[in-house]
Amino acid sequence: MSYAGTWNLTMQTPMGNRDVSVSLTEDGGALTGTASADGNSNEIGNGRVEGGKAMFDVDVTNPMPLTLSFELEADGDNISGNCKLGMFGNAPVSGSKA
Repeated sequence: MSYAGTWNLTMQTPMGNRDVSVSLTEDGGALTGTASADGNSNEIGNGRVEGGKAMFDVDVTNPMPLTLSFELEADGDNISGNCKLGMFGNAPVSGSKA
């Protein structure tokens, strides 16, 4: 399963649902790309595919400085998983390929 492409994600955070568009490029198990939400775009870091799952971090500053750590698994054009919200716990994530 390739994670390359653009994925439209919804994170169920304690502050309500947040929509994020993630564009990924996969090269031999390494993931690079950007995450965009609310008019802001950030590079992903520590991107990799391990055990069939896509894992990457996104450093955000809005609504506060925080590192979001994603662990997602695709099933065809659908994707789901979890996002660790730093000290604020976890948020379920679901979405589909754009």
